[in-house]
Amino acid sequence: MSVEFIGMIGTREASELHDPTVSLTGGSIDLAYVRKFAKVHEDGGFDRVLVGYSSTGPDGFNVVSYVAAATERLKFLLAHRPGFVAPTLAARKLATLDHFSNGRIAVHIITGGSDAEQQRDGDWLDHDTRYRRTDEYLDIVRRVWTSEEPFDYEGEFYQLKQAFSEVKPLQQPHVPIYFGGASGAAVDVGAKHSNVYAFWGEPIAAIKQRIAEVKAAAPPGKDLRFSVSLRPILGETEAKAWEKAHYILSRINESRVKAGIQLSAGASFRPQAVGSSRLLDFAKEREIHDKRLWTPIAAATGARGNTTALVGTPEQVAESLSLFCHSRQRKSRNQGELGK
Repeated sequence: MSVEFIGMIGTREASELHDPTVSLTGGSIDLAYVRKFAKVHEDGGFDRVLVGYSSTGPDGFNVVSYVAAATERLKFLLAHRPGFVAPTLAARKLATLDHFSNGRIAVHIITGGSDAEQQRDGDWLDHDTRYRRTDEYLDIVRRVWTSEEPFDYEGEFYQLKQAFSEVKPLQQPHVPIYFGGASGAAVDVGAKHSNVYAFWGEPIAAIKQRIAEVKAAAPPGKDLRFSVSLRPILGETEAKAWEKAHYILSRINESRVKAGIQLSAGASFRPQAVGSSRLLDFAKEREIHDKRLWTPIAAATGARGNTTALVGTPEQVAESLSLFCHSRQRKSRNQGELGK
């Protein structure tokens, strides 16, 4: 069983500890910070880093191209939202970047769980319709990557005549596809197209159930791998790790008070994204699941992304990660500035 550790880089220093109004995947660009952040991951032995996506942030293709030139071994997971460039163009862009990065990229497909996010870029399709579009989009992208002859395509969202790309991915049979999404519509599309299905950090029993659901929806015989996003909060002793965790939470709450944001998502708050909603439900059930899966940061921030943590000594957190791996996962992901 292989295990891959994935970090995350942004384009400027940002943290919920200091300013809860800034996005970890958006904002301005600090070139020196980007280079340093990437090198820290490479020198620290991370296998890959996620370059995130938001409707107000820098373009991930350019970020990956820049960081690939500043590193040698580190691989990249480029978040990409279908629907805003043609799938034929996306396929060529990714294949080109695969060559210029010497085969170090993968693409993370995020269809989008927030109508407001989508509408900033002019997308007014509803949630399930967006996933039907993603299905067509990935059909076309994969075919462009692998087809040796021009092809036509007639779908609900895309109609193509003699589509073809002279540039094919360096990686064969194509650039690895990661996929995120917790809804039923997401599972059907992701199980069909992805090489790696990504989850946020939920209790082990829930992860086992979700793995079973994705595998059941996948084509017969497909070899799927799985990723879990968690924030490691480490200490020399377990007591020091929990002290650090509560300090981090207090800093987040203080920064939210200063920004005029309520401390907790509250019972009436319900995000559109199904994954975020699930994390809030687990946080409402209890603060700690499976001995050290800690949920209060998810509750305090509205579960905007990877917001659950594993708390303990390095050895204890490693033991907890091994339990996720033994949930028949092939891939484990650790992300989050708060865990460093």
